[in-house]
Amino acid sequence: MKNLLIVFMLSIFGLGCSQQTPKVLKTSFSKEALHQKLEDEDGKSITIQQILDQHKGKVLVIDFWAGWCRDCLKALPKAEELEKNNPNIDFVFLSLDRSKEGFERSLEKYNMKEKENYWFASGWKNDFNNYVDLNWIPRYMVIDQKSNIAKYYAISPEDPEIQTTINNLLK
Repeated sequence: MKNLLIVFMLSIFGLGCSQQTPKVLKTSFSKEALHQKLEDEDGKSITIQQILDQHKGKVLVIDFWAGWCRDCLKALPKAEELEKNNPNIDFVFLSLDRSKEGFERSLEKYNMKEKENYWFASGWKNDFNNYVDLNWIPRYMVIDQKSNIAKYYAISPEDPEIQTTINNLLK
């Protein structure tokens, strides 16, 4: 009976955090998603559109992560390897830490200060994350030189489609 209760509880709580590939793999962003605000390390507000504009003309990998996310922390060495193997690619890290203090602690603790980091002060549920069907972290997206989505959904930096997408964009 006790085991049955545990299985029941796990199934209920597991429903909220499933890593299912979205049914529609989007190739562009909505206006609402582009207007989503984040904060940089200094607390200055910036929109997704402004971040994309800063990287226009380059291939960009977006890495969604948080310091509390065990899967994200396990993936960090492989994400760093992906970054090291692609020196001509830009990388942006979007944090889903639950507080500004948590964001700052995570940057320090996991040696992320040298990277380009932003934090969703609005929390997980916002126009951008809802639009990109963010249901799991870590999550990786590849953005092409014209700010279109080239690789919509990957949950591991070791997903071979990430590197294939990058290679195809650089041809």
